[in-house]
Amino acid sequence: MTVLMEGDLQISIENALNARKFDGADHGLSHCMKAVDFVVELSDRYLFIEFKDPQHPKSEPENREQFMQDFNSGLLDEQLKYKYRDSFLYEWASGRADKPVHYYVLIAIEDMDDVAFQHKTDDLGSKLPLKEAASWNRPIVAACQVFNLRLWNRYLPNFPVARRSARP
Repeated sequence: MTVLMEGDLQISIENALNARKFDGADHGLSHCMKAVDFVVELSDRYLFIEFKDPQHPKSEPENREQFMQDFNSGLLDEQLKYKYRDSFLYEWASGRADKPVHYYVLIAIEDMDDVAFQHKTDDLGSKLPLKEAASWNRPIVAACQVFNLRLWNRYLPNFPVARRSARP
């Protein structure tokens, strides 16, 4: 079992061939490329995982307000789109991304209903090439989904996420 952390959130990943934190200086191109938080290789696919945590215990109220403005205006979708595209390009140029890639975004907001996350999935999906062009040999993104913590843990039980601060 691999455990990765981002801020106050921790993800446990079963059966990963490789799992690594990707966002940050390690990839060497942070000056010109955006990056998802984690890249996970499974036997049949890659997972690109992005965590957003506006309800982090140490987050300032004005940061939460700004996040919600970005969430509601579509600016967050634009940011997430570029994180995916740049990460895919980086992995493809590195000789990886040779399996289908699933993009999972966790937005740790618990006071929004499930419908809001389905709409956010649709909004983000409309910005990514989920449908292949006729001339492509393979897709750029096989799947895209936006979750809150409860939905994530319900639909992705092999990759549970928990708050580190909630531990006894």
